[in-house]
Amino acid sequence: MDVTARRTVSGETPRAEHRHAHTARVLDTSSLTELAEELKRTQSDPEGVGIMTRKGRIYPIRLDEVSLRAAVLLKQEMLAVGGDASHARGVADLSVEHSAVVLLATWGQYQRLIPKLRRQPFRLREVAVEVDEALRNYTHRGPRTIRGAHRSLVIGDRPRVMGVVNVTPDSFSDGGQYLDPERAIAQVLRLAQEGADAIDIGGESTRPGATPIAPEEEWRRIGPVLAGLQEHIDRLRIPISVDTRHAEVARRAIEAGADIINDVTGLDAPGMRRVIQEHHAAAILMHMRGTPATMQLDTSYSDLRAEVFRSLAHATDRAIAEGIPADRLIVDPGLGFGKSAEQSLELLTHVGELRSLGYPVVLGASRKSMLGSGSSESRTEAGLAAAVLAAWNGADLLRVHDVAATVRALSIVTRSRARTHPEGEETEALARSEEIER
Repeated sequence: MDVTARRTVSGETPRAEHRHAHTARVLDTSSLTELAEELKRTQSDPEGVGIMTRKGRIYPIRLDEVSLRAAVLLKQEMLAVGGDASHARGVADLSVEHSAVVLLATWGQYQRLIPKLRRQPFRLREVAVEVDEALRNYTHRGPRTIRGAHRSLVIGDRPRVMGVVNVTPDSFSDGGQYLDPERAIAQVLRLAQEGADAIDIGGESTRPGATPIAPEEEWRRIGPVLAGLQEHIDRLRIPISVDTRHAEVARRAIEAGADIINDVTGLDAPGMRRVIQEHHAAAILMHMRGTPATMQLDTSYSDLRAEVFRSLAHATDRAIAEGIPADRLIVDPGLGFGKSAEQSLELLTHVGELRSLGYPVVLGASRKSMLGSGSSESRTEAGLAAAVLAAWNGADLLRVHDVAATVRALSIVTRSRARTHPEGEETEALARSEEIER
């Protein structure tokens, strides 16, 4: 086809010698640092670069259960600062009492909006606080420390890996392999040697349809492993997590050296929050509807991501209210726990939204059925791809079986993010541009 006959989307037909006279290209800037660098290459004024950088990204923020009057005012205030807001059609004709609202604005527009909302009625002061916190949590980069009962874990400087060791006869992946405590201990040490930043030990299978076991049986499986690991404490300097939904097992595990309790009930198990608080342990709060035996019977959601986010927000609020410090909490969207394969993939793709809560995010997709048919071992390659995708999308900690391969795969994420997302880049760049504009 003759190039002079080609038409652009605007309908114009450029002459061949002028078709790329200005080499127009859409810039693939995945961070504000990259955007600022591109602006500098135009030899723009430094102050102008700072001002324009903060205009280079729209942050959509969703709010739920906003009252009718608040939604009307939000729309007006957003338009006044140059942004916009989407709400239910019924807000316009006053036919609804509440609506979800999606705000659309740049960082700078939000900084003008928030002080105005603090002076408004209809609980808009609360909205201002939530929007400010969500925006700063989401854009935060850089290391922070999760304080465990005995050892701590630094996250945020790079994607971290949590190796999985199940001492069960019926787990979907490695069930039966490590029932012998000596074999389980050897596997823990091997995963640590391969580069695991933490180890998660499970004594009860939580696969779909799994039969529950008594706490006594669960402790019979994991107790000897924790006791044996104490002999290797000098070699094993990484935190140990125990996957349990029984408060008594959690208490005994922490006293035996565990640092983190990984609870599939989101700390809703009776007495669990009290154990975490009294023993100064860290906790992983996972989203799950029902129990492992019933969770796959109903995987329908009116709005999957909103429901998972809301559930984890309320779970962390309850933990904070009972005296558990925020720097001991981690959240997990619970892939495969009451979700279909497609729903789990949606959560994996949008895992970064959970950063708005302000807690580290752990994600476990390793060897799960959402990765494809066949044996769990045959899903290794898909699991590596899922880990890389999750890390790139914002997960801080990846719970995996194939530690060595995952560590190697994640190294490219670390190297790429070091170039595009330097520590603290987002909030620091925005703060600089905000100061310049003043």
